[in-house]
Amino acid sequence: MLKKREQWGSKIGFILAAAGSAIGLGNIWKFPYIAGENGGAAFVLVYLVFILLIGTPVLIAEILLGRETQRNSIGAFKQLASNKLWMIVGGMGILAGFVILSFYSIIGGWAVGYVVEAINGTFASFETPEASGDLFGQLIGNAKWVIGMHTIFFGLVMSLVYFGVKRGIEFGSKILMPLLFVILVILMIRGITLEGAEAGLNFMFKPDWSKITGDSILIALGHAFFTLSLGMGAMLTYGSYMPEDSDITIASLQIVFLDTLIAIMAGIAIFTAVFASGLVPGSGPGLIFQTLPIVFAEMPGGYIFGILFFLLLSIAAVTSAISLLEVVVAYFVDELNWSRKKAVFIFGGIIYLVGIPSGLSFNLLSDYTFNGLNFFDLADFLASNILLPLGGLLISIFVAWIWGFEKAIPALLKGATKMSHNNMVLMSWKFFLKFVAPVFIFIIFLHSIGLF
Repeated sequence: MLKKREQWGSKIGFILAAAGSAIGLGNIWKFPYIAGENGGAAFVLVYLVFILLIGTPVLIAEILLGRETQRNSIGAFKQLASNKLWMIVGGMGILAGFVILSFYSIIGGWAVGYVVEAINGTFASFETPEASGDLFGQLIGNAKWVIGMHTIFFGLVMSLVYFGVKRGIEFGSKILMPLLFVILVILMIRGITLEGAEAGLNFMFKPDWSKITGDSILIALGHAFFTLSLGMGAMLTYGSYMPEDSDITIASLQIVFLDTLIAIMAGIAIFTAVFASGLVPGSGPGLIFQTLPIVFAEMPGGYIFGILFFLLLSIAAVTSAISLLEVVVAYFVDELNWSRKKAVFIFGGIIYLVGIPSGLSFNLLSDYTFNGLNFFDLADFLASNILLPLGGLLISIFVAWIWGFEKAIPALLKGATKMSHNNMVLMSWKFFLKFVAPVFIFIIFLHSIGLF
């Protein structure tokens, strides 16, 4: 017999937790640098179109599967599908959460480590990007530092999941998400007030369509999908803790709005500071860890703003990481009747250990590669390029073509408000989920594995 499942204590608790899952390193770390590499404003507009037309319909579908079944990633498909092979899709979500968290915790640890470096005033002596890059290389080349920060980060994540949905995840999200927003507002205002910040704002909001290429469009499409934590079972699992009187459509739009708002605000905060310092916006993945410390070194009040920024990055990483661990924990609590304490300690511990080779990929295990990929890159490739797009594609196909809209629509309308009952809203969801999302997600998949 299944245990009585926990539920969110409030609608705002769910929104903040789900938004926290979506708002992670992808918004603060990845979005600014890929926007910087792909021309700024034009790329942002393409991304916004894709997140509305592709990301939102799939998000609604994934939350709906969880809310309707009140089950975990595998349990939802087990309950709704006549062909039990569909449970493999749920299993892929659990595997994706497992793999992603193993290497995600390494980057989260870097963010925590940079909070310490900022507090120690390390950035103050930097005069060139090379000096900042040297520090980054030295830190990730130090196995003790990497594993130590990985341990601190993962310990925080496990503690929040350990205390459950209401007392752990929801409580933590209610504190961390407003704190994240306040810090980001402070950084954005500071960036805008810097001399030369106008160039950064122009870069973010004045589109130059000549900068858009076919690759840029595919990158925008891929990021719109990945930024919402789709295809990994996180939104399905969070949806399973929703009561039936919740409006899924409105909740999904609120999550998309918050996720997009944070990404845009992060872009403003970062690009105004980067342009004001005369640095290059398209500096790639090193924009956060190698370029920004120089910005803080040159900025009036940079000591405080450096601490705030890396604290912001750490919070964003934690709120996403707890959703990844919850995907794995929920399966063992629901299906195998484990206690939450047992599931968190055993599988949290296993994921922590699996993450160690990723952390050592930049130092002790740097010579060990598979097809040119180190442990970190291999875990990233498996999750981001294979498991997530396949999971999102199959979720779209399942809801639209297998479970079917004759069952999905009545389920979606439970607790729906007048706006969600609107025929135009429902028809748009059906059309984009049934025809548009699968095609575009399949294109993402082909592109991500190098076939398109």
